[in-house]
Amino acid sequence: MATQNYELMVIFTPVLAEDDFKGAQKKFADFIKENGGEIAHLNPWGLRSLAYPIEKKTTGLYWVCEFNAPTELIAKLELQMNRDENVMRHMVNKLDKHAVAYNLKKRNKNAEATA
Repeated sequence: MATQNYELMVIFTPVLAEDDFKGAQKKFADFIKENGGEIAHLNPWGLRSLAYPIEKKTTGLYWVCEFNAPTELIAKLELQMNRDENVMRHMVNKLDKHAVAYNLKKRNKNAEATA
């Protein structure tokens, strides 16, 4: 079964407490792992302003997850996100080898800068 590299960005409702935000991240990361995916990198951006109001909210809790998984997982994952009332928006992008290499390079550069 072939796997693809993906990047998932989720905007959670800003009314979540810190523990709830972490729990929501864990829920989707665990869902990916349980369905044959492998997490490459997790990046909680935290509270950010939205470009336009969504459901009368001007901010959202952003979370980015880079993973590789079988193609069938994406439909299941999107169904789970559509059912979750804490998710305001989500987007899954398929990454080509150049995007994966760029993200890895960027992560390594950031790790060196903070070290």
